[in-house]
Parts: sequence; structure tokens; C-alpha cells
Amino acid sequence: MGIIQELYRVINSRRGQSRPGSYTAYLFEQGEDKILKKVGEEAAEVIIAAKNGEATALTGEIADLIYHLLVLLAWHGLSPSDVRAVLAARRNKNLVDEVNTAHRPQERGMMVDNDSRRSMKNY
Repeated sequence: MGIIQELYRVINSRRGQSRPGSYTAYLFEQGEDKILKKVGEEAAEVIIAAKNGEATALTGEIADLIYHLLVLLAWHGLSPSDVRAVLAARRNKNLVDEVNTAHRPQERGMMVDNDSRRSMKNY
């Protein structure tokens, strides 16, 4: 089990539990608005650390953001596997698109038209 899945398992186990001293249980008790606020705060801190060029601070803030995103996933009954499936589908779609474009010489070199139609959700 990877660290993300292990952390998610612990986070999910805190849902619906009143555990004194548990930050995760506290977030669930406070509800979605509190969780969303923390996600926003951590995202802003990631941006600041990146702009400051502080590698140690950046990795720490990204870890905090990932933790809070995992809490948000658990709140909504989703899991890292759901996100992994979306990422895999997007990647596979792009591989197919790249192969299809490579086999149509008339579309080679016309990246402006292709880029304008390409969704930011696909990479």
C-alpha cells in the first residue's frame, strides 16, 4: 500500500468519529466549508512557497495540500483510486489522440487549431 492510500485509509477511518486531539476528526466535525477553507489556504501557501523558491517549504506545503485534498475526497465518499482512474483515462485519451494525429498528415503542423479545441482537462 502506498503512502497516499495509507494516509487516505487513516483519514477515512476518522470520519464520523469524535476523537479528542484528532485534527482529521475535527475537520470532519466542522464540515465541508472548513475543509474547503483549508484546501484554499494550503493552495495559497503552495503558491507562495513556489514563488519564493523554497524547496523544503514547497514540499511541505504540497504535502499539506494533498492531505487536505484527501480529506475532501473522503468527505465526498471518493478515494484516490477515483482520481487515479480519471488521470489514467485522460492519459489514455491523449495517447490515442497523439497516435491518430500522427496518422493524419494533413493535421500535422496545425497545432493552433488542435490546441484551441483541446480541453485543459486533457494533457
